[in-house]
Amino acid sequence: MVRDGRLLLARRSHPAELAGLWELPGGKVEPGETPAQALRRELHEELRVQAEVGPRIGVDVPLPGGKVLRAYRAELIAGEPVPLVHTAIRWVDADGLLAAELVDNDRAWLPDLLALLA
Repeated sequence: MVRDGRLLLARRSHPAELAGLWELPGGKVEPGETPAQALRRELHEELRVQAEVGPRIGVDVPLPGGKVLRAYRAELIAGEPVPLVHTAIRWVDADGLLAAELVDNDRAWLPDLLALLA
């Protein structure tokens, strides 16, 4: 999610091996949902905000079991993010993104995220 040239990161609370690392908020697509619908729902559930989902960012990141992780640009349209399932959230510029200790899966998108923030 992007606002005023900054990207929103969320600090994971679990599982233990990922707790404390930063990630892009979002989640799984449920049966019957499009990726955009799923991201809107997840952002509302995780952060209590409404967002407009835009184009995909970067490459597919392979996950176990043949699933893939995808990133999408989202714009905040209503609400102020509240970390309901994360331990913290923060808005970062390009330098802040580079300094953040990201989960490994999200590192695949660094070049594309930096271009988004340029």
